[in-house]
Amino acid sequence: MTRKMWTAGGTLVLAAVIGVAIAVPRNTATAQESRVQVPQFEPDPLWAQALPNKWATGQVGGVAVDSHDNVWIFHRPATIPESERGASLKPPASECCIPAPSVLEFGPDGKFLQAWGGPGAGYEWFKSEHGIFVDSKDNVWLSGSAKEDNHILKFTNKGKFLMQIGHAGKNTGSNDLENLGGPASLFVYPKTNELLVADGYFNHRVIVFDADSGKYKRHWGAYGKKPDDTYKFPPRAQLIQGPPAEQFHNPVHAVLVSNDELVYVADRTNNRFQVFRLDGTFIKEVFIARNTLQAEGTVHNFALSPDKEQKFLYIVDGSNKAIRVLNRQTLATVSNIGGHAGHNAREFFHAHSFAIDSKGNLFIGEVNDGMRYYKYAFKGMGPATSTQ
Repeated sequence: MTRKMWTAGGTLVLAAVIGVAIAVPRNTATAQESRVQVPQFEPDPLWAQALPNKWATGQVGGVAVDSHDNVWIFHRPATIPESERGASLKPPASECCIPAPSVLEFGPDGKFLQAWGGPGAGYEWFKSEHGIFVDSKDNVWLSGSAKEDNHILKFTNKGKFLMQIGHAGKNTGSNDLENLGGPASLFVYPKTNELLVADGYFNHRVIVFDADSGKYKRHWGAYGKKPDDTYKFPPRAQLIQGPPAEQFHNPVHAVLVSNDELVYVADRTNNRFQVFRLDGTFIKEVFIARNTLQAEGTVHNFALSPDKEQKFLYIVDGSNKAIRVLNRQTLATVSNIGGHAGHNAREFFHAHSFAIDSKGNLFIGEVNDGMRYYKYAFKGMGPATSTQ
């Protein structure tokens, strides 16, 4: 039998070419792991200035960072419990508080800058505020996740209405070229001036529009194929163990484009994301904690590290209360942040939306009973301490 000689941790090892596994000593693997340099973060619970006017916020559907490193929060005023908006009741039940407008802007230092948003003339507002994106021209794009939220709104950064794509309550499915189906996430790619939409909570696709005219350009489903709303998903226990689903599940929850023109799409409930070219050509898929039985799924939202190569892809894993840090070239998980549920610093509670600034700071928004927005400050590079 032909044999080869291998070294592992300074020890000479004999192994057959066929049918023999090489066991690397555990302490060697740990040493190799410790040499991997990954981003380090610390929670910054006092980052955001207190809101004026006794304003309160509800579930945070979306978070965005603009080209000036200002942070934008898109929240759901209707979700604020009565006990936290007593001053808005008739008659008032308490001195505090009243719902803040849906769109809030903060400076990089957390200083409150402005607020606007809500129903107005010339456009249809949302039933459930969800996605927000600020493009390179400082336009603010908004979307909603309710069944009747079949549209997208575009405003200036001062809240002046510019354009509506789609119409409330008019969605006819994943091949509708005019209306959306609970669009969850928005991304404007400046090189092509295209608006990419993760669509969504009721449709099963990515759809692309011209960012100036709102004109439809193309759409695709899982694996770059035509979406099929008749596809029957198996029970969840079978879904997470059997063959990968042929269609995006609801919600198609996030989309972004990297500097090298790769499109990342969060197929949340299928516990995976898929990677495409800008034209919808499928490249690969990656599962994140695929055995997670919780129905919310694991791939909630994305961010890319701000270096030119965008070396790291960050993923909010809401079910497992963690932020996954992936090497973008290999798509291997190199570190995890969090992993604990709760309402204190270093704990996540229904983490849902996500953004990153030019310095590498992370901003997270929570839904359901979380109702928080907060900062994880980038502290430089260091050894990986938690990998899966």
